[in-house]
Formats: sequence, C-alpha cells, structure tokens
Amino acid sequence: MKAVDAIAQILKQEGVQVVFGYPVNPIIEACAKVDIRPVIVRQERTGMHMADAMSRTSSGERIGVFCSQHGPGTENAFGSVAQAYADSVPVLHLPAGYSRAMINVRPNFNAFLNYQHVTKSCEQVSLGVNVPDALRRAFTQVRNGRPGPVLVEIPRDVFQEEVPEPLNYKPGLRARVAPDPRDVETAARVLVEAQRPVIYAGQGVHYAKAWGALRQLAELLGAPVTTSLQGKSAFPENHPLSLGSGGRSYPRAVHEFLANADLIFGIGASFTATNYAVPMPKGKRYVQSTIDAADLSKDVAIDYAVQGDAGMVLEALLGEVKARLKKPRDAAPVAKQIAAIKKEWLGQWMPKLTHTGTPINPYRVIWDLLHTVDVANTIITHDAGSPRDQISPFWEPISPLSYIGWGKTTQLGYGLGLAMGAKLGHPDKTCINVWGDAAIGMTGMDFETAVRERIPIMSILFNNFSMAIELKVMKVATEKYRSTDISGNYADMAKAFGGYGERVSKPEEIIPAIRRGLQKTKEGTPVLLEFLTTQETTISDFAPPAG
Repeated sequence: MKAVDAIAQILKQEGVQVVFGYPVNPIIEACAKVDIRPVIVRQERTGMHMADAMSRTSSGERIGVFCSQHGPGTENAFGSVAQAYADSVPVLHLPAGYSRAMINVRPNFNAFLNYQHVTKSCEQVSLGVNVPDALRRAFTQVRNGRPGPVLVEIPRDVFQEEVPEPLNYKPGLRARVAPDPRDVETAARVLVEAQRPVIYAGQGVHYAKAWGALRQLAELLGAPVTTSLQGKSAFPENHPLSLGSGGRSYPRAVHEFLANADLIFGIGASFTATNYAVPMPKGKRYVQSTIDAADLSKDVAIDYAVQGDAGMVLEALLGEVKARLKKPRDAAPVAKQIAAIKKEWLGQWMPKLTHTGTPINPYRVIWDLLHTVDVANTIITHDAGSPRDQISPFWEPISPLSYIGWGKTTQLGYGLGLAMGAKLGHPDKTCINVWGDAAIGMTGMDFETAVRERIPIMSILFNNFSMAIELKVMKVATEKYRSTDISGNYADMAKAFGGYGERVSKPEEIIPAIRRGLQKTKEGTPVLLEFLTTQETTISDFAPPAG
C-alpha cells in the first residue's frame, strides 16, 4: 500500500477517531477513507489546540493528532506546539514536508530541524518503508514518561512510496514507572511527622488518573490540598480540605496555608517558577514527586524526592502512611480553618461577584455562570490574561478533568480550540471557554469551525472595549493614540457564522442568557454570549507582601 494509506491504517489501530488539519495534507484524505473523521479548522494554531484538549481531557488515552500542510502551514503551527510543550501535553503532529530533494534548500521550512526545541521527540521519515517504525516510536514516546508533543515529518514524495503488506504493526505501549521504595518510606515518614503539611497537586495527577488516591491521602493525613493551574480539578474544590487552586491569582487560603506549612508535598508537580503560578515560599521543607528527573529541584530547592508515576507514588505512599498512622487523623480543625478563611475572603469579593451596576462586572458573570451550569458535567477553560486570572480563584470544579488550566506560557486565543476539542472528546458535557476581546482577535474566526463542524460549545466573551490590564503600562499611548482600544460586535459575528449570538449589557440578563445558551448547545448550535463588562485593571489574587 502507499505510505499515506499505511499512516491512516496505523492511526486507526492506535485508536485515533478524529484528526485535525488545515489546509491540505494527504493524511487527511487517507484518514477519511478509513472512517477517521477529519476536522478542518480556519488556522493551524486552533487545530493543534483542539488536538491538545483531546489528549488533556482523556488523561492521554486519546491522543490528539494534527496534520499541517508543508511549508507555511507547518510554520503557522509552531506557536501551538510550543504551547503544548510548555504545558506538557501529549499530542502528535504529522506535518507534511517538502520533497526530499528540496527539504533542506533555503528558504523551505524543515520541521525536523526547526521543531526540535519544542517537541519531546522529533523525526523525519526518509523512506516509505520506515513509516511504521517511525509511528510506533512516536506513539510510544507520546504515551510514556513526561508528556509532551511528538512530531513526525513526512516529505511529500514519501507519501506515495510503497509500504509492504501486511503492515504487522504493533501499537505503542504505555508503561508506568514505579518509585524507589526507600524514597517512598522517607516521604511517608516526613509526611506523618509534619504538623502542618500541605499537598500541592500538579498535572501529573491527571495523567496518572490518581484522583482517588490523592483524596485518600489527604483525608488520611487531614492535610489541606491546593493545585497548580494545570492540576486544577484533580481534587474536588467543594471538599472541606480544598484550599482552591493557584495561578497568577489564587484564594487567600492558598497563600496562608503555604506560608504556615512546615512541609509542602508536590505530587505530579514540576514546581516551575513562572508569573502564572503561586510563588512557593522559601525556607520550607519540600517533598517533590514527579515523573521527570529534570524537574527535581529545578526551581525549588527540595529536601526529599520521589520519582515516578503520580498514581504509583500515591498508592505506595498510602500503604506506608496507613502503616504508620493506623487510623485517619481528625481533619475537622483544618477544615474549620479553611472554611473561616474562605468565608472572610469571599465576603470581601462579594461586591464584585454580585455587582448590580453597569457595565457588568466580569466577576458577576463568572459567579452567575458557576451557579447556573451543572458544574459536575461541565468542562471549562479560560484564556490568557484577565479571564484566566478572574475565573481560576472562584470556579470550583468538583469532578476530574473538568477544568483545563494552563499558563506556563500564555498565548491569546488558546481557549476556543480547547473547548472545541473537549466537546469532540466528551459530547455529553457542556464545554465552555471564557475569553476577552483581545483573545477573540487571535482565533475568533474559528468560531465558524464550531458551526461548520457541528461542535456545540458555549463561548463566554468579556468585552470591555480595551486592553484593560495594559492600561496602567500604556498610559501615554492610550491618551495620545488610543492604542489600547479594541472591540467589535462579537455576538453579531457569531450570528453571521450561523451560530447563536447574544449581547448582554445588564446584570439581571446574565442568568437568562446563560440558560438560553445552554438550551441552544443542547440543540446542537454553538453559542457566543458577549457580556459588556467593566475595565478591571487588577486581578483577584491575595497578593503576598512585597518582598
């Protein structure tokens, strides 16, 4: 068979049901022939974003696959692969390449050479007969170890070369990595000895599907739990021991418990220091568990390390901690303290969360949305900038993989593709992206993709007619040239594309509009609700003292 048909057959064997692509790659047509659904986007970034969500919301069981056209198409996709690399997302990129005679001739874009710094594994197929081995290696890499994007570039002339039949292809395996028992014993001992331990859960808990073990350990130790932005929803935030999650903004309880902890246990966490993560306090004792040794003591000097799959680490820790404690600790005092801090903190924010004036306060939209949708059956994501910082402290996910948090790098426009990819993977759930008028400028045309491909998401847009968070640093540019002024009638745009659009300007209209939007998604129509909001120039964090 032709190499391109072999690729489609292999993707079928690997369980791929959807491929994302734009504009032309021979793999797209070959996949359609074997009943793998092609989803054609309006720009390459969005296609990879959709593949990204397919992988994230299945803990890597369904690998998202994106196919780009050789040359400019693959160039355009670079940013989205870099985003997946920063956030450690297991996706497969199958770009076409220039023919072998031209692939290294300037200015032709060579994906194999140019993507190596933003992929976990990068390979170029030089002969058609090598396709099965290359894809086996790719799927093995994408399923094992630290998650990350994997790329296999296929030159255009290789697609038409013959591959011997039968394929005799063996799908890539997934292997778990167990921790050193001695490290587990040490970690269990210091966790039990600690008087004020805090558990910090990262994205590794999601990929290991270790939510149950995490909850058991927290309840056994009576220890409070916070999560990274990527780990958000790994622990139910309506649980008495939940502190909430931490990004650039975070609930007060997160700061206070981390500041007072005598031991911080990071599970499935890199402790990466970014502007979009809770700053880890200095002078604390740390236990770090991660699958990748490159993350150990990278940005935080740790005292104890447990390397391995987050699920296997938690399972082993449970056994050791149970042997030492005999019975669960009384969690009531910690839960009471969390509840008191949360009550006071929310009380301070209620004027914004229940604001009755106009323009609408974006926090009011978030609060009403939280109390209108079925949270347990909703997958929600933010976008970069203000929407991320406004929603993450207040949204309380109660089921795993129901919040797609991201932020180690923060490309505008990411959330729309994430919501669409999540909906394709979970058609029974309400899938929502929350973004602003800056983000929609990056990928807004792909709302048409949602309409054309029959992907009924709900898109929540905050329109404050400006780059609000930049107002403080662009005062002169704004006053003299109105440089921060951006806007449009985005509800009308959604209608023009064939979706449901509604512009909301009064607080009392928020919940009715959300309910109408939910009904439209149930009927199969993508929805964009545009809320005319205030220019919030501060974020909702409990800011640590200066210095």
